[in-house]
Amino acid sequence: MNAAKKGIITKEMRDVLASESIDEKTLLQKMSEGKIVIPANKNHKSLRGIAVGEGMRTKVNVNLGVSEDSYDLDLEFEKVKKALEYKADAIMDLSIYGATKDFRRDLVEYSDVMLGTVPMYDAVAKYGKNIKDMTVDDLFEVVEEHAKNGIDFVTIHAGLNQVCAERVDNNPRLTKVVSRGGAILYEWMKLNNKENPFYEHYDRLLDICVEHDVTLSLGDGLRPGSIKDATDAPQIQELLFLGELTKKAWARDVQVMIEGPGHVPLHEIAANMQLEKKLCHGAPFYVLGPLVTDIAPGYDHITSAIGGALAAASGADFLCYVTPAEHLRLPDLDDMKEGIIASRIAAHAGDIAKQIPGAIEWDNAMSKARGELNWDKMFELCIDPVKAKAYRKSSQPIDGETCTMCGDLCPIKRTKDLA
Repeated sequence: MNAAKKGIITKEMRDVLASESIDEKTLLQKMSEGKIVIPANKNHKSLRGIAVGEGMRTKVNVNLGVSEDSYDLDLEFEKVKKALEYKADAIMDLSIYGATKDFRRDLVEYSDVMLGTVPMYDAVAKYGKNIKDMTVDDLFEVVEEHAKNGIDFVTIHAGLNQVCAERVDNNPRLTKVVSRGGAILYEWMKLNNKENPFYEHYDRLLDICVEHDVTLSLGDGLRPGSIKDATDAPQIQELLFLGELTKKAWARDVQVMIEGPGHVPLHEIAANMQLEKKLCHGAPFYVLGPLVTDIAPGYDHITSAIGGALAAASGADFLCYVTPAEHLRLPDLDDMKEGIIASRIAAHAGDIAKQIPGAIEWDNAMSKARGELNWDKMFELCIDPVKAKAYRKSSQPIDGETCTMCGDLCPIKRTKDLA
């Protein structure tokens, strides 16, 4: 952000200029205003600059990481490789157990996309203390360790302060607090009768971000965990504080993203996007889904893609993927692929609606190939060519130019030469 204000084009900015339809002057201006961020820790040497924000392609994040109940670091690193293969734009390591630092270092060395973490999770794993007994220094030391390790953006639930906690207590929810990081801080505040350390000592957090060039992803600790709780007083109260914290970060040239709700009924999604952009001054918005119904365990990649498409069309800049395993277990490789592809479809659908330059041209190229019954070109343009080819191969038509849906009655074949 500081470089943008000075008119300096960094290596990461050049990466963005080469991959997005934006000119140098506009990129500098929007980065200076905080409307576009390029998360790029100076210690992440393998990074390819990727921009999130106004006028950029909607980006997709993949969550992974181990827990005590499912601890297989080799499998998680295989997920890292697959996430990059399936063209994720970001990876978040949400590990809450074991050799987190070693895994994080390997991730930084290997990945060329931006990396995020939630240091609060690691504080629990690192110190092995009861939540009540963690000190303010404990929490900030973990944030600093992640910054030194090369993490590009950190999710910090700094807006969940005592006022917000009171809103939770006075406004009953079906699902009280569903954010892991938010719940840890809520518990810490309650047990110690103290203010959220990240809110009270926010300047200390900004000092770390400035030193290591870390983007602050202001977490929504009170995001709704059910559509009944969406857009309620606790969620909006926290969002108001996030808007204030955004301005304080910008005053220090710290880049900011705002995290948004996870469960929102379809008719409230556009309003949620507008509220965030208004209350947080145009900062990039990162949504966790959102899921548009609560009844579909095993299919939540679909409920998420429906919400994600509308969110992206309404202004969301960054979608966190959701897999079929959501609410059920840690996802495996197949779950991860389903989640990434579903979120990428949602992001692209949103980009078409936002008229992001170049978005609809991909669809037009596919339509042209279909109109020519050019199967090789269709597969080349598929978001998942492996699956498309497998379906085609599994049911071969008599006439190789058509498919087994219509066969000889293929309307494109019967009409393309009549004009």
